[in-house]
Amino acid sequence: MINWLARLTGETQARLLGLLRRSRQTITSLAEALGLTDNAVRMHIAALHRDGIVEQVGTQRDTGGKPARVYGLTHEGAELFPKAYALVLGKLVAEIVKTQGRDRAIALLRAVGAQAAAGARPGTSAKQRVDAAAGVFRDLGSDVEVEKTAAGWRLQGYGCPLSAVTSGHPEMCELGKALVEEVVGTAVTECCVRGEHPRCGFAVPAAAE
Repeated sequence: MINWLARLTGETQARLLGLLRRSRQTITSLAEALGLTDNAVRMHIAALHRDGIVEQVGTQRDTGGKPARVYGLTHEGAELFPKAYALVLGKLVAEIVKTQGRDRAIALLRAVGAQAAAGARPGTSAKQRVDAAAGVFRDLGSDVEVEKTAAGWRLQGYGCPLSAVTSGHPEMCELGKALVEEVVGTAVTECCVRGEHPRCGFAVPAAAE
């Protein structure tokens, strides 16, 4: 894990984040653990704070001196570390398919997709509705663009927020399809790219305009 994170942030920052993952720390405690000066740690903390990975979570008074700032990981910082979401979700879908059938699995995933779109405010025009659907995908961590086509609109994703699961369970794309349909108010065509570099894609017909 540290090897992967080190490639992303650098070895020192990866070790620093590993310490903060275990417990909240002061500049001095981090410096002692890392074998660095306080000023060197401050530079790393400042960079990680700027990127929204680390935040000040309080102060700590030692032996009568000036209170020291205490730092911890933000939610985004904690998410840098691997989670079992993909493993659990993949096994859950597989179990539903096995015990209740693929149609039932798709129905449940579509229901989840519709619920994920429930908070969207699509507006009244076709462009507003498609933009709102793209916004929901962006909130889920996907890079999405809206393209005008001769047949209507296309939501083109660059990457997939569920890529760790979709390669083994293409049924997961039904979740995204239902999400788009819930927001735009009409049936859409799923045209996702699967494989090594999956990308979301949904065609919205001109009838939605």
